[in-house]
Amino acid sequence: MKKYKRFYKNKTVIVTGHTGFKGSWLCLVLWLFGAKIIGISSYNLGIKSNYKILKIGSKINKEFKIDINNFNKLKNIFIKTKPDIIFHLAAQSLVSKSVVNPLETFNTNIIGTINVLESLRYIKKKCSAVIVTSDKCYLNKEIIRGYNENDILGGIDPYSASKACAEINFKSYFNTYFKKNKLISVATARAGNVIGGGDFSSNRILPDIIKSLINKKTLKIRNPKSTRPWQHVLEPLRGYMDLSINLYNNSENSGESFNFGPNKKENFTVMNVVNFIRKITPALKIRIDRSAPSFKESGLLKLDCKKAKNSLGWYPYLSTKQSIDFTMEWYLAYLSKINIKEITLKQIVRYFEQKNHK
Repeated sequence: MKKYKRFYKNKTVIVTGHTGFKGSWLCLVLWLFGAKIIGISSYNLGIKSNYKILKIGSKINKEFKIDINNFNKLKNIFIKTKPDIIFHLAAQSLVSKSVVNPLETFNTNIIGTINVLESLRYIKKKCSAVIVTSDKCYLNKEIIRGYNENDILGGIDPYSASKACAEINFKSYFNTYFKKNKLISVATARAGNVIGGGDFSSNRILPDIIKSLINKKTLKIRNPKSTRPWQHVLEPLRGYMDLSINLYNNSENSGESFNFGPNKKENFTVMNVVNFIRKITPALKIRIDRSAPSFKESGLLKLDCKKAKNSLGWYPYLSTKQSIDFTMEWYLAYLSKINIKEITLKQIVRYFEQKNHK
């Protein structure tokens, strides 16, 4: 943990989408390491929200309730706060929602990201920015080897397409405005399927399992044989932080993209994950949903993360089983009304203080 405390202590860090699942975890980690956090979010919070549960607002130095599609307000915040680091996480992050509301998805994920990149041009000091997209930015051909950062981008649904567009726009901004800029360093981060305590989104396997347990209902499983690069939320967040440190200290990776996912052998099917959880909570009842899906989901999605390992020294600390154990520990504590903030902080410390990870 010393490395992160040394770097982030008293650094001014902007987190867009700080009220979201990943954003709230990131803010708590940054607070633990002594950063001055500036949160930017539209505050479209659900009934249950990790941000509310963990009282993240008390850890933030300043919050701005704005939509990232409002360029002028976003630009003025960047100018006024003079950030050292920017993590752009604000997004419409659900494939199912993108099918129902493509316009919101394209506006937020494409125009919103452009607004962040354009606002970066007004920062006149040293600053590194990590633009978070998704593993679904790749044109998925169901290949076994795992996608690397040079593979073709694309998407057959609005969400995937919006993330591919964000990556293309990022590259155009870098080559046009930031390539010769000695102050601003930027890169994109593509993470796999993230799990962890505090995610209450719809159509995600772990939140759906918890809702089934709470409501004592049978869990419907859509695609039991589909594989995903499952990883605990702290894994990609540590990757984003490593990337931001690298960019800030050495701009040679500026303009690059990085995958953050589990080891290749750790790609498990939906059914594998469910069976892991049933060992922890035998009361869980399941049923395979064989009805026609409203949107197409990929059967195989795998990432090659050698670039992050070679360039950043990043590699996953947790196996899939350990990631599930971390996640279920959080949810079971939450359901038992144990001090969930204390549990979350202990998980963060336990994660970052692990030894012999390889």
